[in-house]
Amino acid sequence: MPRAEHGISREDISDNALKVLYRLNNAGFESYLVGGCVRDLMLGIVPKDFDVVTNATPEQIKGLFKNCRLIGRRFRLAHIVFGRDIIEVATFRGHHSDGDNQTLGKASEDGQLLRDNVFGSIEEDAERRDFTFNAMYYNVADFTVTDFANGRDAIEKGEVALIGDPEVRFREDPVRMLRAVRFAVKLNMVIAPATAAPIKTLSGLLTNIPPARLFEETLKLFLSGQGKATFLKLREYGLIEPLFPQVSPLLQDENSKEMQFILRVLENTDDRINNNQRVTPAFLYAALLWYPLEEHAQKVQAEAGLNNHDAFNIAAGDVIHRQTQRIMIPKRFSAVIRDIWILQQRLPRRFGRRAFQMLSHPKFRAGYDFLLVRGQVEGGNLLELADWWTEFQSADNNQQKRMLTALRKKEGGKDAPRRRKTPKAKGSPDA
Repeated sequence: MPRAEHGISREDISDNALKVLYRLNNAGFESYLVGGCVRDLMLGIVPKDFDVVTNATPEQIKGLFKNCRLIGRRFRLAHIVFGRDIIEVATFRGHHSDGDNQTLGKASEDGQLLRDNVFGSIEEDAERRDFTFNAMYYNVADFTVTDFANGRDAIEKGEVALIGDPEVRFREDPVRMLRAVRFAVKLNMVIAPATAAPIKTLSGLLTNIPPARLFEETLKLFLSGQGKATFLKLREYGLIEPLFPQVSPLLQDENSKEMQFILRVLENTDDRINNNQRVTPAFLYAALLWYPLEEHAQKVQAEAGLNNHDAFNIAAGDVIHRQTQRIMIPKRFSAVIRDIWILQQRLPRRFGRRAFQMLSHPKFRAGYDFLLVRGQVEGGNLLELADWWTEFQSADNNQQKRMLTALRKKEGGKDAPRRRKTPKAKGSPDA
């Protein structure tokens, strides 16, 4: 496609991406923009990232750029670093064969690619791409776009379609099932029938994906500003169970409190992202795992005869541990998840200085927001408690004292008296 047909202008391309393209070309290599950035430019969307593909090997790329670092073992890639901006450069992928060097290309018994560093031509690279609209290559040398898999037709039809046999391609990389859902929601498209057909059958292959990689993928799924629609689409294709096995059994009924709670949290998260407000994965994971935590805590308490506090803490550790076996949750987030959960136990305790101390808790706002959504979904005493905290945190000091006095009267008593320490007898070892 010449410039007049695809409408992509160099003005819409990152200056750093252009620098990479020109330097590779000037060194005698082929280089192209490829994948999502070309697709998005043709759709009139501003790309978040610009990916480059070339016939230069990773080592040759590193020799051209002092600001280059090579990453990955499964897929060998070059990252050209310009401050916070990173241009990812890949070498053309080739087809695997039985005689390949196992250090370069290797597949599991399920067909999943464990190593993919077999290099080839641009034509082979295009066949190795996942979706048809991601196999379009922009050449800065002559401003053309080469469309190897009728990607433009897929864009016009509004279809997310895999290149090749869908079952083979999903087995090569099961994460493609998640990508199909993400693209369908992001681009307001449908998954082509042939591509969609094997997803439910093959969904269990996601359990073979390293948990750290799935954490990154879930961030793309749920923190893109379209998390609610994405969650519903994942549920439609049976992809919640392999990601969140503790949550899935609680989501059979669309009208259940568990389902409504998660959807409301996702909706609020979407609103915050679309209004350029900060969000944290910890809040989302705390919500996804809250009802499994409640259920497990009750079971632990009944079976072990523990008090509510101890059973809750043990259950929290169990639930997070089980989830990290599927999706890794970094400690900086799991600690916040625990804080949010613990605050759900502490927020009902408001007598004496506790209410004022709670306001100074570093995670009070997250805990309060969490309680507020619980109250909106479950109603009753939870909603009354959430409303009380809504008023208390914005009231002046005198009004706060009046609220606490009214609360004591409503509860029918005063604060429990503090226990005095018993004076130690003279002559005792600790006296």
